[in-house]
Amino acid sequence: MSRSASAIAHPNVALVKYWGKAPVAGNVPATPSLSITLDAFTTTTTVREAKRSSVRLNGAPPKDNKVQRFIATLRKAFGLPPLGVETRNDFPTGCGLASSAAGFAALVTAMDAAFALGMSVAERSHWARRGSGSAARSIVGGFGALCEDGGQWQAQELLPPQAWPLKVVVAITSRQPKAVGSTEGMERARLTSPFYPGWLASTREDYLAAHRAVRERDFPALGRVAEANCLKMHALALSSAPGLIYWNGATVEGLHRIRALREAGEQTFFTVDAGPQIKAVCAAESVGVVREALAALPGVVEVAVSGLGGGARCQA
Repeated sequence: MSRSASAIAHPNVALVKYWGKAPVAGNVPATPSLSITLDAFTTTTTVREAKRSSVRLNGAPPKDNKVQRFIATLRKAFGLPPLGVETRNDFPTGCGLASSAAGFAALVTAMDAAFALGMSVAERSHWARRGSGSAARSIVGGFGALCEDGGQWQAQELLPPQAWPLKVVVAITSRQPKAVGSTEGMERARLTSPFYPGWLASTREDYLAAHRAVRERDFPALGRVAEANCLKMHALALSSAPGLIYWNGATVEGLHRIRALREAGEQTFFTVDAGPQIKAVCAAESVGVVREALAALPGVVEVAVSGLGGGARCQA
């Protein structure tokens, strides 16, 4: 009987961003990062032993060979046979909603189960990170941190989902894949932006401040550092050569709207990853107002409300 397993994982939203790789092998981040895992969106991946390797994403071969290269690395490391891999996302792919984070986390988890590799959470996080840096954080749930521990970069769960049950309103302003992917954008920033050294230094400070805010359940403090770090990351992208503009007009209007809602007394703050999608992190009592306000913005094509999700896991 051929071996197979299915796993699910959720994308995560970085509150302290990962934007830059260390100039060493192994897809090592240049700075620590901190995120929340979303339960509203799910990636499902099935891995099975096959006569010939194949990969399908949402029913078609992936447009690049990043996944195939990663699978080849894992097969060599663990002595695995050819694999058939099927992945489906129930949310838009490649447009700034962290589909690659969920995808690599689900892939590693399914491979571990299918072939009884016996990986710990830390080991799955290590391997997922080698596929996509942010995927390490989708291995864990709730609030996750990707940081260096004993010389190894792996994710840690700072708080489980139920410990601080915040909500996230996701305003989708485009379903089109972004023109420049995160890996290329990070390298462009490292090589060309005059602000890159400052980004490295200040992001480490932001990480410590966000870590403290999560431990203390300090919503205003977490919002301040998350918004500042988001704007710095996009300033870094804009200052690269050529500059990277991930936002559209609806993104900008959404950020103004969230700030206005906060000034009116709602508990909410924004963040935006490498793409045009707006994420408004909210206390539960502010979700309805924030959702209604973002849904009314011209250019917003869909709004979803998410709680905090669990880590990558096998599907029964």
